Amino acid sequence: MKRFHFASAVLLLALAQGQALHAQPAPKADSAHESVDVTPTALDAQLFYQLLLGELNARGTEPGAGYSLILDAARKTNDPTLYQRAVEVAIQSRSGEAALQAARAWKQAFPQSREANRSVLQILLVLNRVAESGELLKGELALTHAKDRSGVLALIPRLYARVTDKKLAAAVVEQALADALADPATGAAAWTSVGRLRLAAGDSNGAIEAVRRAQQVNPFAEGPALLALELMDPKQPQAEVLVKRYMEGKPLAELRMGYARALLDTQRYPEASQQLRVVTAEKPDYPEAWLVQGTLQLQDNQVAAAETSIKRYVDLALAQRGGEERSRGLAQAYLSLSRIAERRKDYALAAAWLDKIENPQDLVAAQHRRASILARQGKMDEARKLLRSLPDRSPEDARMKMMAEVQLLRENKQYKAAYQVMSQAIAKEPFDADLVYDQAMLAEKTGDLAEMERLLRQVIAAKPEYHHAYNALGYSLAERNVRLTEAKALIQKALSFAPDDPFITDSLAWVEFRMGNKAEALRILDGAYKARPDADIAAHLGEVLWSMGQRERAQAIWREGLLMNSENETLLETLKRLRVKP
Repeated sequence: MKRFHFASAVLLLALAQGQALHAQPAPKADSAHESVDVTPTALDAQLFYQLLLGELNARGTEPGAGYSLILDAARKTNDPTLYQRAVEVAIQSRSGEAALQAARAWKQAFPQSREANRSVLQILLVLNRVAESGELLKGELALTHAKDRSGVLALIPRLYARVTDKKLAAAVVEQALADALADPATGAAAWTSVGRLRLAAGDSNGAIEAVRRAQQVNPFAEGPALLALELMDPKQPQAEVLVKRYMEGKPLAELRMGYARALLDTQRYPEASQQLRVVTAEKPDYPEAWLVQGTLQLQDNQVAAAETSIKRYVDLALAQRGGEERSRGLAQAYLSLSRIAERRKDYALAAAWLDKIENPQDLVAAQHRRASILARQGKMDEARKLLRSLPDRSPEDARMKMMAEVQLLRENKQYKAAYQVMSQAIAKEPFDADLVYDQAMLAEKTGDLAEMERLLRQVIAAKPEYHHAYNALGYSLAERNVRLTEAKALIQKALSFAPDDPFITDSLAWVEFRMGNKAEALRILDGAYKARPDADIAAHLGEVLWSMGQRERAQAIWREGLLMNSENETLLETLKRLRVKP
């Protein structure tokens, strides 16, 4: 019987279809170092014709017939490439069961083939036959080299990502990984994958327990810490305990940065700043840490420190370059540096920083800064015209233009004009809670308190979980010293949605103060100011202290507030009303 290599069969098939092939010379084996592994297949003329016919059918109008011919040829030749081709043909013809049949035949013929095993596993999951996947998953790990198993374990959640029964997937995988979970070499990675599958199934507590088990195996592994970061939530404080445990070692700068961002998301700014200081000290060439630190410093009115941090980011970013994300980061940095220059009334430098922005997606923000510079120079009409000249290729562009104009007018205390522009924006939108809330705040600034309350109640009715509306209405009542019982109930409702928000706890303290509960107000304000040093909170804390006779401490707090924001309206009004010069 004449024997053909499968490669020869493919060559003849291509020739039969009229394809021009430019053959490359075969590599020569170096007997001292390597050998060319060519496995011959028992492909006689009859089988070759069968294979040729199968391929023609597979590529034509009868893929089912082609599949059958190729699978039969695979069984006769025992060639793994033909089994794989049969699987491909079945998949291309959207026949999942046929693909599974071919993959199983392949695995039966080559039980030690990891590729065959993985093929069966993947097809089972595509067919949503999760319960049958456990043994295949065990096989995948058994056929993987020991040094590669942690990497394979990390990919399991992605493998099961599209199955519909997430709880079953988590249970099947946990059972299949029993040996890996108990092995010190793979336990952390295995428990992390189990945790991710539990999280996908909606079992956050189970995911946290999996992270805990992973850290028992290896407390300083990155995978469990990353999952714990994703689980961080004020309602799940145990996740942060696990993050902190990882941070006690020598964490990756990227993960410490992730922790800082998670703290920022929950407005825990002092703690976030502490983490950022560690990152910039331990890895001073990590650009993003400098940018976030500078942005936070600017927010806290630490202008000189912010300028130093942001310029450090710019230097590193330009030296290292990068893609779209880095371009957006540079745009943010240039905007911040422009804002700093504008504060110092160096309008030429402010404009020069804006001219460096290249990313077109940041055009609105850049133009907003340019408009702000013009407004600071008394050219408000020109500033508004500049914003309105921006192109609006989509409804979102038009909205951004209007919001930029509202913000410009608000910054320059032209509240009635801002209210009118906001009304125009709302008229063009279906109900948008954010826009209506902003309009309510502008109504308050114009002195129309009845309209403010109407709008806030409209937001609450349409979106009962919108905690900012409860807080704003409650605080407004407390500030006016009216309907204090209702004010307290509204603020407590806001706290039920955001229990750790220092600005809402500040509102609660203020209503307690208005109700005569000074000691309780002081207790709450002390906690709020510690969590978020802010000029508004400083104004209230100072006034409570002043009313209780602690005048030296009150003045010290007010001085701190002025250092944070010398233009804060609440603080300046408090000092004027009490006739105090801190």
